Amino acid sequence: MFGIVRPCRHRLREPLFGRWTSHLCGLCLTLRDLHGQSARLVTNYDALLVSVLTEAQDPGGAPYRTAGPCALRGLRRAAVLDAAGAGARLAATVSLVLAAGKVRDHVDDRDGPFASQIVASGASRVADRWQDAGERTAAILGVSTAVLTDAMERQSAIERSQVATLLEVTEPTETAVGAAFAQTALLAGRPANEEKLASAGRHFGRIAHLLDAVEDLHDDKASGCFNPLTATGTSLTNARAYCSDALGGLRAAVAGLDLAEPALTTALLDREVAIAVDKIFARAERAAATGPDGSVGGPRPTLGLPPCMVSCRRRRDPRRPGRPGRRCGDYCSECGCDACCDSCTDCCEAADCCSGCCDCASCCDCA
Repeated sequence: MFGIVRPCRHRLREPLFGRWTSHLCGLCLTLRDLHGQSARLVTNYDALLVSVLTEAQDPGGAPYRTAGPCALRGLRRAAVLDAAGAGARLAATVSLVLAAGKVRDHVDDRDGPFASQIVASGASRVADRWQDAGERTAAILGVSTAVLTDAMERQSAIERSQVATLLEVTEPTETAVGAAFAQTALLAGRPANEEKLASAGRHFGRIAHLLDAVEDLHDDKASGCFNPLTATGTSLTNARAYCSDALGGLRAAVAGLDLAEPALTTALLDREVAIAVDKIFARAERAAATGPDGSVGGPRPTLGLPPCMVSCRRRRDPRRPGRPGRRCGDYCSECGCDACCDSCTDCCEAADCCSGCCDCASCCDCA
């Protein structure tokens, strides 16, 4: 599932990082409260944006509560978005419907374990439950999931047809995200923002789809799976140009919004999206230059939270033999890979450090 906006605490500093994690934890707990523990599996980073946008337009309509200790927060309590809020429920709806569509896509393609009839049958039932759960939550809000569902069905049909252009492939995603963003204006009572939010969503949807394609390019080539870039003969250079154009449109749309609290929205949809574009294309271009052994995008995160949300391990400081090291994050400095431990400078490359030489990966999203 799409998840390109994953801010690092060394880049998105307090209080904005704390507010972002409140939305993240709030979405996870909203899914649990409304649909049970297993629903937390569908927590989607980018779905958080609709929660953030709703609060930015109507802070008073985004209630908070104190959540109990969680292992992913170091067993600390935290203030999180309450499940009663419209933004949290819309984010849950989007996460559930997207997850259902993604599972069905894997079943249809018979990807990996889904080639087994038993696995495919079980996965289809799970997808149906998630779809039903998303529709129930949408009904509570008085919104429809039809645009999301239709977009995913059209996406599957397009991928199975003779594709002509890259923008034909990204159109369903653009339409779905545009509709989800625009819905936040109606939930927050800011209808004047609806058109600009739809535009922002369309541009963000294009960027997210393209970055997902770039990250999957190497694996899709190896497995023979559909990839928008190979299917349309689009080079990394041209894909980067499409992303840059969409980023300009996204920034213009966000700048024109009437927001009561714009800081977090601007940080996520302007700076963080731009960083994601730079990072993912830099990895892909390096991998393309290194030959068949390169891995596009590098290893994907295995945790449900950005590495920087997890407490860093303490280690020995290589510059001070015999003395206990500080938290890795204490060494962090801006060096092109967002937050790189400066004790690893010997292994750093222009925009990619932390290649297994130390614990940097526990606090930096650059491994």
